[in-house]
Amino acid sequence: MNRNVWSERLFGSRVWRSVFRHGWPNNPLDRSLAMTSNVFFHLHPVKVSRRSLRWSYSLGLGIMAAILFGVLVFTGVLLMFYYIPSVERAYPTMKQIQLSVPLGQFTRNMHRWSGHAMVLIVILHMARVFYTGAYKPPREFNWLVGVALLLLTLGASFTGYLLPWDQLAYWAITVGTNIAGYAPLVGEPTRLVLLGGNEVGQEALIRFYTLHVALLPLAIAGLASLHFWRVRKDGGLAVNEGVSDGGMENP
Repeated sequence: MNRNVWSERLFGSRVWRSVFRHGWPNNPLDRSLAMTSNVFFHLHPVKVSRRSLRWSYSLGLGIMAAILFGVLVFTGVLLMFYYIPSVERAYPTMKQIQLSVPLGQFTRNMHRWSGHAMVLIVILHMARVFYTGAYKPPREFNWLVGVALLLLTLGASFTGYLLPWDQLAYWAITVGTNIAGYAPLVGEPTRLVLLGGNEVGQEALIRFYTLHVALLPLAIAGLASLHFWRVRKDGGLAVNEGVSDGGMENP
């Protein structure tokens, strides 16, 4: 099979057309389409489907997940002023936050329960998208972005579990990383990268802390921005729903 056939299969595939909605910008039409579909140039689409704006369609699960993420960022920044990622001081500083810092117990509980609620809401949101067929063409790419956001949310919840450095956190992470180590091929390297050694210690704590407060939140914020923009750009109608009564309207 020659190179041209492979190129035609790649550029004509459903996956490629889901990600790139226009051809190479070598003519006026494709250049204008490249501009109007660029997230950095047009953060808000010109029109959206009217039905996708109804509360009964999405139940507001995506917005609730975004609000919970904002609560987690806000409360997490407040907790960072007092928390010290050290095996000797992590647990004492956590108790200090709860007992000595004004509204410390409230802030920590808000952070903890918002994290649990975000995991639940994201799972429900994915189930809603699946059962309403909102993952079908032309939204396959956005479905994959949503799956990535679900995995990142679970990762943020998992990494935050170790930070209190109590017995429950220590043994939960020990069991969790041991289970991950049994994955074929990548299991043991992944376990070593997460722990920084063969057991849960200072190296694991600082790595989980870095992932929890920096890398994972940045990845979630970036993908969520792309996800929301593609939702508005692609529209909310499932493939088997008509558009005669839905229509389009300016946002």
